[in-house]
Amino acid sequence: MFEDDYQKPKKVFSRKEAKLKAADYCAYQERSQQEVRDKLYSYGLHYNDVEEVISELITENFINEERFAKAYAGGKFRMKKWGRLKILQGLKQHRISEYCIKKGLLEISEGDYLDTIEHLIDKKRNSLSIENEFVANQKIVSYLHQKGFEPNLIWDILRK
Repeated sequence: MFEDDYQKPKKVFSRKEAKLKAADYCAYQERSQQEVRDKLYSYGLHYNDVEEVISELITENFINEERFAKAYAGGKFRMKKWGRLKILQGLKQHRISEYCIKKGLLEISEGDYLDTIEHLIDKKRNSLSIENEFVANQKIVSYLHQKGFEPNLIWDILRK
């Protein structure tokens, strides 16, 4: 047997301890309700306790879905250069409401969005050593689509 085969039993926290740990977890960076819910379950809490703690954390403003959506959308766009489609998918995985998703996506200005697409197109084109423009454009569109940008916007900018 290997040492890794023996896992330490997880420490089970009381409701009060779990709430304090979850508050610290939320204070460190913006968290979605789902992230906090998963963390509370990992502390050994049961459904009713988890939902009560979540309610208390929302009331005390440790958790705010709209604030999370804005931070997530703005951060993923600015830091990772993700497009709206990939950000939308990420927010849905966090089980964020449609209202909050719309608010989060408003953090991305249209001008910055189009400038980013242009920048990424130029960067990708410079990295390619393909003579055939059609093939190069296909690779560029594929790359940007993978990053979550809308194909119609990509093509519009490529045609300019």
